[in-house]
Amino acid sequence: MEFSVRIPFVELLGFKLRRMEGGEAEIGFDPSGEHLNSFDVVHGGATMTLLDVVMAHAARSVEPSMGAVTIEMKTSFMRASQGALTAKGRLLHRSATMAFTEGQVFDAQGRLCSHATGTFKFVPRLPTGAGSTQALNRISTD
Repeated sequence: MEFSVRIPFVELLGFKLRRMEGGEAEIGFDPSGEHLNSFDVVHGGATMTLLDVVMAHAARSVEPSMGAVTIEMKTSFMRASQGALTAKGRLLHRSATMAFTEGQVFDAQGRLCSHATGTFKFVPRLPTGAGSTQALNRISTD
């Protein structure tokens, strides 16, 4: 499954969108050496990005024509993440402009490694490309 928007940082990390429907999303991540910290486990920043992206996609799964920008995120790390990871996101509640979500990261053995909650704001996606008046995919967050 392809991501519906181009996110260069997500491409760099190598995330793979597996599912995005009905208020849920799932993303796979096979970290390489560049994604590790000094303890040889997945860096917390990579894990937080994974959680952020999976929660945003869970929110957008019910409103795919809109973008979702992060307003707030809280992350708890339960165990070190190693090897192939699976992130699952779920939309808990939404209003006309906001989405309240949670996400979890599991290792290959199915053990919960981290959990997050996030609040996202729905924003209109701007057209990009040759026929667009927008040079870049910029959005107003005000």
